[in-house]
Amino acid sequence: MGRAGAAGRALSHGPSTIAAVKVIHTSDWHLGRCLHGVDLLGHQAAYLDHLVALVAAERPDALLVAGDIFDRAAPPAEAVDLLSEAWRRLAELTQVVAISGNHDSPARLGFAAACLRPELRVVTALAQVGRPVELAGADGLAGLVYPVPFLDVDLARSRWADEALERSHQAVLGAALGRVRADLARRGDLARRGNTGRAPVVVMAHAFVSGGTACESERDISVGGVDNVAVEVFAGADYLALGHLHGPQVVNTGSGDWAARYSGSPLAFSFSEAGQTKSTAVVRLEGSAPRVELVAAPVPRPLVEASGSLADLASPAWDQRRQAWAKVTVTDPVRPPDLYQRVRRLFPHALVVRHAPPDPPANTTIVVSQARDPLAVAREFVRFVGGGEPTPAEERSLAAGLELARAGESEAR
Repeated sequence: MGRAGAAGRALSHGPSTIAAVKVIHTSDWHLGRCLHGVDLLGHQAAYLDHLVALVAAERPDALLVAGDIFDRAAPPAEAVDLLSEAWRRLAELTQVVAISGNHDSPARLGFAAACLRPELRVVTALAQVGRPVELAGADGLAGLVYPVPFLDVDLARSRWADEALERSHQAVLGAALGRVRADLARRGDLARRGNTGRAPVVVMAHAFVSGGTACESERDISVGGVDNVAVEVFAGADYLALGHLHGPQVVNTGSGDWAARYSGSPLAFSFSEAGQTKSTAVVRLEGSAPRVELVAAPVPRPLVEASGSLADLASPAWDQRRQAWAKVTVTDPVRPPDLYQRVRRLFPHALVVRHAPPDPPANTTIVVSQARDPLAVAREFVRFVGGGEPTPAEERSLAAGLELARAGESEAR
């Protein structure tokens, strides 16, 4: 389906006034992920404890988890155990609806989905697209949630071959929303019993919607260079609960009648996320437009990017940030000896340490050939990475290493 066609066939679902429904929206847990070698599973467990407490306090009609629940297709056993316990705790409190993201294995995440308790719906398969989760209210139908998992473009085009879809996320999501529209058309009037407002429609999707701002930590989902999806594909939903982008953000829908939002990841997975406030969205659908409250997620340790000479970095100006996870760039003209150890004394939790002199060598190409003296090549490399000539101790180390290499060659012959 083309962009114009998708926009022109908005979801149709009756009167404009909607009845009251509250959902909590989260995504991109990436259970099992590390941050520059730091195991985050304990911090992810702390977020899930926070989420359980939030659900217990808010008592929403549903908790929506919009994909990338695991960080990889074959997650570690500890991550699987953590999710299993979280599902149990959350499903005791509310209806849980989760979809698979591009990091998840649909087969593994969706294993035994048909056998799960009714309060837990894990949607990973194409065959489930267009089948809503009905939220029950005291006087009938409270709302409809249409889960759309991350769609593998080639698999969707193969399964829906009769629709002759283009090879793009835009096309396959357009086809998926066509199934949502068809189900809504079959339902007709969605008015709740005893209430003049209709049941609100929520769509869940894991995709890169045009207008969203990406981070360094997201995996590319492009297919032949085509990854963006126009928000108009989803037009007519009352709320679009998105996953994939790790920064919490609103997507401009061009209308005040409905809202689209990325909840973002609950933890930072790259230093590009250092300035973000991670949160969980509490969404109230009532009247003519959704209202969103952002509840800050617990921060295990802040992230900071520090840059300057070693003397600058040792100044009291950095004292309030020394316990953060740090990315440190040292700008001394010559690489200081024992750089990593000295930085770690200033920033005990430094995860990235690099040397970037203010005036790097103009020549960034080092020529290696049999005609050149290997020791001269080594000196040039030290000059390039350190910003100065090798010290006498470094000269001795280079010469000794070269002699060992030559001795090894002689023995090999």
